[in-house]
Formats: sequence, C-alpha cells, structure tokens
Amino acid sequence: MAALPELHDNAFAHINRYWDRVHACPAAKLLPGECYVSVSESELITTVLGSCVSACVWSPQAGVGGMNHFMLPDGDRDRGWGPATSSATRYGTYAMEFLINELLKLGARREDLRIKMFGGGRVMAGMSDVGMRNILFLRQFMRDEGVALVAEDVGGPWPRKVVFFPASGRARVKKLVALHNNTLLDREQDYRRRLESEPVGGDVELF
Repeated sequence: MAALPELHDNAFAHINRYWDRVHACPAAKLLPGECYVSVSESELITTVLGSCVSACVWSPQAGVGGMNHFMLPDGDRDRGWGPATSSATRYGTYAMEFLINELLKLGARREDLRIKMFGGGRVMAGMSDVGMRNILFLRQFMRDEGVALVAEDVGGPWPRKVVFFPASGRARVKKLVALHNNTLLDREQDYRRRLESEPVGGDVELF
C-alpha cells in the first residue's frame, strides 16, 4: 500500500484519510460540515449525501480541486470564517467561499473554476425540503459568482455516494436506493438539530 500524500494545509489534518482499495489510491472521506482540498494527482474525495449538498470544485488549468459537504444554505454572515471543521463551514455560503478561497491560494483562477453539484435528496419524511433549499442556494451562488456548473445529480428521494477525483474533475455517483440502516438519516437529523440550536463559532462535534 502506498503512503498517503502529505497535507499541504494543517486546516485539513482532521479529515479522515485512508487507502481506497477499490480505486487503489489515497482517499479523503467527508462528513457533514467538512471541506477538503487536494493537490495530489491520485487522491480522491468521497462522501455520502442525503439532504446535504456537495460542490465538487476544480481548476483544469491548475490541476487542483476540492469538495465540501453542507446542510443549510446560510448562517450569520457577520461571523468570521473558521478552519475546514468549523461550524461556519456547515453553511453553504461559508462552505463555498472557504473552498474557493483555498483553491485560489493554490494557484487556481476564479474564471477557470468548474463545479459539479450533488445531493439535495428529500430523504427525511415529514420534514421541510431542506435538500431543495440547498440546491436552489448553490445554483444562485454559481450565477452570482459566474462559476460554471458543468454537471449535477440532485434531488429525488435517494441518498447518494459521491466519489470525486479533484485533479481531473471526474466524478462517480451511486444512488443508494436501499439503505441497510438508518445511520445516514439519523446523522443528518441530529446534525440539523445541532446546526439550528448552536451559534456559529467553534468546532461541531458530530459523534
């Protein structure tokens, strides 16, 4: 097994990184509220989405990319950004700005950025359609920022597993038509309760 590539930024030191046997390459796995940027040509980023949305953003020219995973479109914009695990990145506005700024620091140019959008399923019965709010937010964000949306797989009643290769922009999506347990739904419901009750600032403990 090859060694994992070195991190370029301590802000991502908390991210779960491992060797993916299926794709035979290093991988980073995101949970709700997290963000990760990779400078490795071989590394992938993966996550599982219910009503949350992930933006996969990359620069073909710079060969760098990243992914975020957020649940609510917006929070208190008067607060400062935190690191990639902070409660600020749980909101779409911060999650997008944080991810784009990290890519710009690595040499990407805003006009070269490309986005693929995934998630936003209506997977929580009896609850408001948080997924659609996230989808509409991200579409509006891209229009406002002039960033190109090149692909999406959003909405519907299914959770999704996303695998993103940030150096090339390639993405694989699997709809999880049948869940073997309620871990994903329980995690999202618990996470949403925390988001709506905790102030922005400081880290969010997921488990």
